[in-house]
Amino acid sequence: MPKNTKVTQREHSNEPVTESVADLLSLEHPMDYKSSQMSMGLSPGSTAPGKSLLPEQDLEDGRPAWNNKMEYILAQVGFSVGLGNVWRFPYLCQKNGGGAYLVPYFILLLLIGIPLFFLELAVGQRIRRGSIGVWNYVYPQLGGIGVSSLMVCGFVGLYYNVIIGWSIFYFFQSFQYPLPWAECPVKINGTQAIVEPECEKSSATTYFWYRQTLNITSTIDDTGGLNWKMTLCLLVAWILVCLAVIKGIQSSGKVMYFSSLFPYVVLFCFLVRGLMLKGSVDGIAHMFTPKLEKMLEPQVWREAATQVFFALGLGFGGVIAFSSYNKRDNNCHFDAALVSIINFVTSILATLVVFAVLGFKANIMNEKCVVDNTEKILGYLNTGVLSKELIPPHINFSHLTSQDYSEMIGVIKTVKEDIFGQLGLDPCILEDELNKAVQGTGLAFIAFTEAMTHFPASPFWSVMFFFMLINLGLGSMIGTMTGITTPVLDTFKIRKEILCVVCCIIAFLLGLLFVQRSGNYFVTMFDDYSAGLPLTVVVILENISVAWIYGTKRFMQDLEDMLGFRPYSFYYYMWRYVSPAILVVLIIATVIEMSVSPAGYNAWVEEEGSERFHSYPPWALAMAYSLIVVAMLPLPIVFIVRHFNLVSDGSNKLSVSYRKGMMKDISNLEEQDEQRFILGKNPSEAPSPMPAPRAYLGPGGTQEMTNTNYGTSTKTGYQNIGSPESEL
Repeated sequence: MPKNTKVTQREHSNEPVTESVADLLSLEHPMDYKSSQMSMGLSPGSTAPGKSLLPEQDLEDGRPAWNNKMEYILAQVGFSVGLGNVWRFPYLCQKNGGGAYLVPYFILLLLIGIPLFFLELAVGQRIRRGSIGVWNYVYPQLGGIGVSSLMVCGFVGLYYNVIIGWSIFYFFQSFQYPLPWAECPVKINGTQAIVEPECEKSSATTYFWYRQTLNITSTIDDTGGLNWKMTLCLLVAWILVCLAVIKGIQSSGKVMYFSSLFPYVVLFCFLVRGLMLKGSVDGIAHMFTPKLEKMLEPQVWREAATQVFFALGLGFGGVIAFSSYNKRDNNCHFDAALVSIINFVTSILATLVVFAVLGFKANIMNEKCVVDNTEKILGYLNTGVLSKELIPPHINFSHLTSQDYSEMIGVIKTVKEDIFGQLGLDPCILEDELNKAVQGTGLAFIAFTEAMTHFPASPFWSVMFFFMLINLGLGSMIGTMTGITTPVLDTFKIRKEILCVVCCIIAFLLGLLFVQRSGNYFVTMFDDYSAGLPLTVVVILENISVAWIYGTKRFMQDLEDMLGFRPYSFYYYMWRYVSPAILVVLIIATVIEMSVSPAGYNAWVEEEGSERFHSYPPWALAMAYSLIVVAMLPLPIVFIVRHFNLVSDGSNKLSVSYRKGMMKDISNLEEQDEQRFILGKNPSEAPSPMPAPRAYLGPGGTQEMTNTNYGTSTKTGYQNIGSPESEL
């Protein structure tokens, strides 16, 4: 039993310990009304023999706990910092105005990111349950929130682990020199050596990704059977995840020391190495050159809000699950700010690395373009198509720079304007190469791998890069699996090891959908449809259930009792007004975009060596929309069955009467009381961390129960908090 609980204080101290109403409410445990001590005619302040006011689970200290604060922070960082920080944020930054994109992103991080992240941390830590138990407790009719979170976690986990499997395949392929994607394969046709046509029409890295790795089909209708290489890699990925999760947070917490910190080591190594490459400064300068006019476009703000939303892992249940293993007096306000800032800084660091490397790649591609087109010009000069008088006298073909080529091509275009289009000469502008925005698998498995082929000691850097992706993916998958297993373990008392093994086996079997030859198209479908809209709806309902149903003032009081200080009034207004409004706008914008944008995927056309957009066939479109429906279906179902009392809400009648009858002094505050709870006046008038005793009535409202003695309590935990001003 924790040494700082009030039960142990009562046992080991002669001083009386008094629980406040808020303490009782936060620690109440589901029980039958008839078995509660209040229905047994007990006197005020007494308990039944062998009974306690604390939940039975806490008395037995049966809930696991983090070994230390560092493991917990690393787990939250590992969950929130994932593949999206490396291959999604840089793309959005480039697409939406470079450095100007950071302004709306940071504003929305303050308005919805940190407040909602703090909210999830607080409810998980206060109620000490997974996502299902938390929202059943807050408002049983919205208990479907937790089930929808679990469904989304399941959908995302299925395809997210496939990406880890791809990274594992590339990781093992990196232990050879030259790298297998460095050059196009050559086919021997009799006495002739012919470059593979599909590779010649695309590039070596593109060919290796689509043909050697995925062996992809040309349409989603053609499944093509299982890709056995990817099937084995997926199996390895699920074994790794299962081993990390099966022992609970004591095991996964230790894993996080490596999986959360190693990616930062790799990113810093890549940044230092990247800055030493020719053209890296061009890439970084292009990245952060602000296009201020972009800030006025609504699309930029919508994409920034979506990225903030998913970067922190809001709505998945992993944040709530991790925080539920904390001590109740842990300073989750500090944790919310710290993890959010680490996530933001990581995105900036990854952006620097990506565009330093892509700047180097752009210079390589631009130089190759200059060489290829110079050979064309020399051919035209030798055949008399072009006159040598068109070439400026200072041009030296043996040492031709990009500036010399631009000048030469400008002269040719001006003089031979009538036939210039027939010459097939490219402008070879560096800016055009830098503007080729790539994201997701296109960045990790094509653009970045191509750049690494030009690195000295390229196998070493390739091994490091894909090992980093594996660790980033595992950190997020551990959080995702915890978001699934924790609420299930809280609801059904089964062995954790059995649950984890069963979940991983089922997930692997379902994941075979993604390791068919057409599996990449299903990964795209799940990524586009399974999480976006359902998660946004889940989070706005979380926000509404706490701020408007449970009550923001009551929640602020709970936080004050739990943390020992009153959170800033900023959070009150964010939770109650600003965040719900922004989320409503985001939902509307998402629905509009889904209605306007054609539903489809980019299919690989082998004959052309390029991608082509295809619309989903009717069965695939039905499957895509069914992902949204299935993920959101628990919300109305649970609401209906609970509203009409078709199924027990899982909470006891005593708890409901407590909330309704005993918290009137908070829910019916006058204006001056509201100012005391929300705004405060000055430091000298700040409330004491120890809640004042309050009189309250029993369920029937006939017996008044009062606490008249103040006890002393020594606050222990990861940090001793004096005032909110000390946190940030």
